[in-house]
Amino acid sequence: MRKLYLVFIFFLLYLLSQVSYSQVLKPGFDKEEYMELLKIYSRWGDSTFYAGIAQSENYTRAYGSPTVGLQNRWELHTNKAHTVAVISIRGTTADPVSWLANFYAAMVPATGSIKLSDNLTFNYQLATNPRAAVHAGWLISLGFLANDILPRLDSCYRAGIKEYIILGHSQGGAIAYLLTSHLHHLQDTGKLPTDIRFKTYCSAGPKPGNLYYAYEYENRTQGGWAFNVVNSADWVPEVPISIQTVNDFNPTNPFINAKQGIKKQKFPKRAALHYVYKQLTKHTLKAQKRYQQYLGNKASKYVQSQLKEIQVPAYYNSNNYVRTGTFIVLLADQAYYQKFPESKTKVFTHHMLQPYYYLAQKLK
Repeated sequence: MRKLYLVFIFFLLYLLSQVSYSQVLKPGFDKEEYMELLKIYSRWGDSTFYAGIAQSENYTRAYGSPTVGLQNRWELHTNKAHTVAVISIRGTTADPVSWLANFYAAMVPATGSIKLSDNLTFNYQLATNPRAAVHAGWLISLGFLANDILPRLDSCYRAGIKEYIILGHSQGGAIAYLLTSHLHHLQDTGKLPTDIRFKTYCSAGPKPGNLYYAYEYENRTQGGWAFNVVNSADWVPEVPISIQTVNDFNPTNPFINAKQGIKKQKFPKRAALHYVYKQLTKHTLKAQKRYQQYLGNKASKYVQSQLKEIQVPAYYNSNNYVRTGTFIVLLADQAYYQKFPESKTKVFTHHMLQPYYYLAQKLK
């Protein structure tokens, strides 16, 4: 009986050790983890793109997707032990169609559906707040990619892989934000197993949506499970251009009753206050409508010329893009600018992988 008891104890300890060993991903930013991901991502391009960045020795490419949507692609990489997989999302290419995903910068609700083609409708919920909104072009890209990613996730899960890193640089980082939200929602609704762990590394990621989207993304990924790594000299994380109007505040705010309050004032104070209020609000409201006209209505015509059957939901009337998530700042210093000087002609000088890899090495 004692021998059976000891055998059981040793067996239990073995199982516990296996469970502990299998949990490779840890919360928190990991410098070495990020640099390894840059090695993986660097092989999206040719030798010029990955110059000076060694190939990953810890991860192997297991799958590469076809080109879908607005020239979007993704790859699956697995570590040597086949315990962690990386979902690597390609960023913008030189193809003008790829740039359409960036320029189609109208906002759409963070919950809804998009008819991508006659045979494919993308149903999504990236946030529960009805005021949450995201970038239309990157949402379309997500829809096409998710259709290919989910079957691969299912296969990996059945093979025993339950830990995933979501990776993207530039446009890929923007899509990585939205993919993270989408996969968490699928877990919440029982369409993905809840024991899958996701960790997200956006790199040079631009602003994916408005404040209400950001609140929910940050709440869901808090505790060290998502990061956007940015070079302080890089302009890409600063876009899309943000315009905040009086309509972008929470419903309870001091501006909501401003017009009624002004009407109660006696003339000429009423006229003076009305003039000041109009001067302070009309310009941002007009700017928002103008941006939606060009980056929404006009850009959509070019998108529809490429995706003939697409039907995009009605726009959300805002352009209040915000910085989203936990940021890891790679601070450009004097030594950096000597190596990567400012340029008026080479606008992607600070956006390429080499500056990011250089600055990441200097992190403590």
